Amino acid sequence: MFGVFCYKGMSVIKVEHISKHFGNLKAVDDLSFEVQAGQVFGFLGQNGSGKSTTIRMLLSLIHPSSGRIEIFGQSIEKNREAILEQVGAIIERPDLYPYLSAKEHLQLFAKVRKQPISAKAIDDTLAKVGLAHRSKDKVQTFSLGMKQRLGIAIALVHNPSLIILDEPTNGLDPQGIADIRQLIKHLAQVEGKTVFVSSHLLSEIEQVANQILIIHQGKKMVEGVTKELLDPQKRIVQIKTMDDTRALQVIVAGSFSNYLLPRKEGVFLKIPTYEIPLLTESLIKAEVSLLGIETKNSLEDYFLQITSNA
Repeated sequence: MFGVFCYKGMSVIKVEHISKHFGNLKAVDDLSFEVQAGQVFGFLGQNGSGKSTTIRMLLSLIHPSSGRIEIFGQSIEKNREAILEQVGAIIERPDLYPYLSAKEHLQLFAKVRKQPISAKAIDDTLAKVGLAHRSKDKVQTFSLGMKQRLGIAIALVHNPSLIILDEPTNGLDPQGIADIRQLIKHLAQVEGKTVFVSSHLLSEIEQVANQILIIHQGKKMVEGVTKELLDPQKRIVQIKTMDDTRALQVIVAGSFSNYLLPRKEGVFLKIPTYEIPLLTESLIKAEVSLLGIETKNSLEDYFLQITSNA
């Protein structure tokens, strides 16, 4: 057993060039990233992009075909048992027993832990995920969203240092999604936990994550600090016109040519917000018939591009 001391700035997860092949399928392809202590790390990608396969490798449920994974500075392959004592996880839909109550699930889980879990910790955890009032009810009476909450409670009850959540808002109504979002923030900001959360929803990840990584077809596509990736000063603009060819001629001939983005169809530019009115004015002066202008932040545009082409 080794002690886990997670200081801010310390690398809690370190993934180096991992790949996973299932026959001819490359589920994960040369993926590398690091997660720092106290972060909410957003792991973003459409369904089938390799997110769950990566998480299963982090938890040593499957082994990489190549590459290396360290958690708390230790090899997951060599120190699996000790590492997982400090990790809480929910992968896709949790496996639950329909004839047990929510509280009985946590009591059962507590019995298999090496470190004792108190009755108060069980009650506090159920309250944390909004199930205190249903603690004695059998799981067969639960909605999908309530089962998801119970799965999160099981991941949290032993007070882990690292929490890995795979699509934690699946099956939740809007209020439930908001509650889980607040819980994730609380775990990181108040309790000092490190949270690795995967989702196919950019709108959810951007509200909770300090760092975002987008994966597509097993490969890392983009990674960075959320605030920088979502910088409102860096906008993607789509110019909708009656004559795109004429609009492109005007843009290429003028001072906006460096902002033009290559697209098979349509007119797109990556342009500072303050220059959008000047662009519009130049097109109008050139008698380009405008139908409209749509703006997106650069990460949203990029994510939509790679997911819509799958």
